[in-house]
Amino acid sequence: MRTAIGQSLRTYYAPGRAAALDAFHRRFLGPGELAFDIGAHVGDRSASFRRLGARVVAVEPQPRLARALRLMFGRDPGVTRIAALVGAGAGEAVLRLNTANPTVATASPAFIAAADGAPGWEGQRWDAALVLPVVTLDALAAAHGPPEFIKIDVEGYEAAALAGLSAAPRALSFEFTTIQRGVARDCLERLAALGYRHFNACLGEGMEFAHAGPLAAAAMAEWIAGLAAAANSGDVYASLEPARITG
Repeated sequence: MRTAIGQSLRTYYAPGRAAALDAFHRRFLGPGELAFDIGAHVGDRSASFRRLGARVVAVEPQPRLARALRLMFGRDPGVTRIAALVGAGAGEAVLRLNTANPTVATASPAFIAAADGAPGWEGQRWDAALVLPVVTLDALAAAHGPPEFIKIDVEGYEAAALAGLSAAPRALSFEFTTIQRGVARDCLERLAALGYRHFNACLGEGMEFAHAGPLAAAAMAEWIAGLAAAANSGDVYASLEPARITG
């Protein structure tokens, strides 16, 4: 696990990446504003939000990753760290750990089933489990204030996380995968119900929008449905202000 976390640190803190992250996130956040980093992993997004002067609530349920976040942000009063899952309702859920690849820990059995035998997912093995508390986005907002931006990357549990949100922040993002396009569709339907009308997307870990201008929810769902399996994953961005997600 430690070697795997080291690989994540090398990947997500690669030279030059911080400047690219900051340039991209500047469209969503400014000094004094609040961001939720749901599925914070090794904290590269939280670090970017802080460099922009935003406050951060960083939620990461994996104990060793939570420990890494404590080492990085433990003395920063602008970062609140929470070791929990984010879901549709308060309670408990089981987090399945992939000790060789902590990036893909998940609380979704359907995600594990979808990955089984899928191209590009060969050799992934969820070999440990933890029962952890579940909080909602609404509860986080009640405790820490309403965020201007929410980033959600929780490996197939994104729709469950969004089910616990009843007030739309100015903008948010959620990860999608080509092995679970239905989850992306469910997320888009939830966001449309919350009032979002403008969507764009980035593929992989890239920070360039795939579309010159925002798409409607149905068009975004159709675009994801048409992606080749090799596209693997990306992030959908929703905004109440279309200029923020215009390429």
